Amino acid sequence: MQRYRYDLHMHSCLSPCGDNEMTPNNLVHMAALLGCEILALTDHNTCQNTPAAVRVGEAAGVLVLPGMELCTAEEAHVVCLFETVEAALEFDVYVTAHTMHIPNRPEIFGEQLILDENDEVTGQIDHLLITATEIGVNDVQALVASYGGVAFPAHIDKDAYSVTAALGAIPPEAGFAAAELSADADRAAVLQLYPQLEDMRLLRDSDAHYLHLMRESMAQVELPERSAKALLDAIRGCGPGQFLEPTP
Repeated sequence: MQRYRYDLHMHSCLSPCGDNEMTPNNLVHMAALLGCEILALTDHNTCQNTPAAVRVGEAAGVLVLPGMELCTAEEAHVVCLFETVEAALEFDVYVTAHTMHIPNRPEIFGEQLILDENDEVTGQIDHLLITATEIGVNDVQALVASYGGVAFPAHIDKDAYSVTAALGAIPPEAGFAAAELSADADRAAVLQLYPQLEDMRLLRDSDAHYLHLMRESMAQVELPERSAKALLDAIRGCGPGQFLEPTP
């Protein structure tokens, strides 16, 4: 088993309110400079910038997982991670088909830019990516699993856009094996509020939308190897792995 520093919740310039400097090259290379060894790109309701980020990661020596921060029908955010780009893009098609398409207003939410591995703009998404989808919290994990992925509730300590804020607790029937704390969350306080978390794996990520919000003090995970499969198995609880708190 070996320890790896990770950040599994990160946004690119494709996300609304994501800074235009959050290009695949910038965010992957900044992560590498900060010592991150496993990274996931999780833009709001889309996976369209993950192909570029994965290719940049391969060149930079950072394992980049394709992912998405899904906004459920209850307006709760759930991080969805996949083993392959192909599976992530198939899930992207499903989510797009189950989302109301409200036009983006770039002057308010910013441009939603699709980039290649050279940070060249190849397109943009015209509908707003932070709207709620038709997918309910209780359906996310099984749906993501059908694409070979795994899902966990995002920033459960926050009082907005979290499963706990929307529903008061994490529904057992949703089938989540893990949950995410914000980078600065008080773990003990959150566990006191939601005792059910004692039986779940707790991750800790940055949710960075800007380069300067990426963290040097990262949580770590123990895995038998640095691979997408090993990480997803550890999150599911069906493979060896342990999630460790950040060290000063």
